[in-house]
Amino acid sequence: MPDQRVEIVEYDPQWPARFADQQGKVSAVLAQWLAAPVEHVGSTSVPGLGAKPVIDMLAPVRSLAEAQDAVCVLEADGWLFWPDDPCRHYRLWFLRPRPEARTHHLHLIEHDHPNARALLGFRDALRADQELRQEYELLKLDLADQHHDNRNAYSNAKSAFIERALREIGIEPPARTRLRE
Repeated sequence: MPDQRVEIVEYDPQWPARFADQQGKVSAVLAQWLAAPVEHVGSTSVPGLGAKPVIDMLAPVRSLAEAQDAVCVLEADGWLFWPDDPCRHYRLWFLRPRPEARTHHLHLIEHDHPNARALLGFRDALRADQELRQEYELLKLDLADQHHDNRNAYSNAKSAFIERALREIGIEPPARTRLRE
C-alpha cells in the first residue's frame, strides 16, 4: 500500500485548530468509551516544533476491549482502522483520510496505560523545555532525510531519544514494539 513520505515542516499555528476540528467530532463519537478528554499529542501539539503535518490524537478509553465496538462507528465517520498495527495489544489505531495523504492519527489507549502516560509526558516535556524541543527537531530533520520513504524506520530511530527524555522527567518508558521496516 502506498504511504506518505516522511517530511518535517515548520510549525504551523493552524495545527491546534485542525486538532480542535476533529476533537469535538471524535469526542462525540467515542463518548460512551472515553475515560478522559481527547488530547492533542505528538509533535504538532508542541508550539514551535517542526513536525510531519499529521495531527496525533489520544482518546483515553476506559477499556480497550470495550472500545473494539467503536471501530465501526469511527469508520463510519471517515477514520481508517489499521488492524495490522503491531501495537494492537495496547491500542486501536486509526488514520484519516488515507495512508498516502494523512491528516490525522487517532490512538485509542486505556487511560491508565503506560503508553498513554508516555505520550502525554513526552508532549509536556517538549512544551516545557526549549533545548529538548530544539534537539528533538534536529534529530527529526536528520532522520527524515535518512528515512524519507520509510515511516517505520523513522519512528524506530527516534526511540532512544524519547526513552531518554521520559526518564529525565521520571517516567519509565513502556516497552516499545519495534515497527517492521
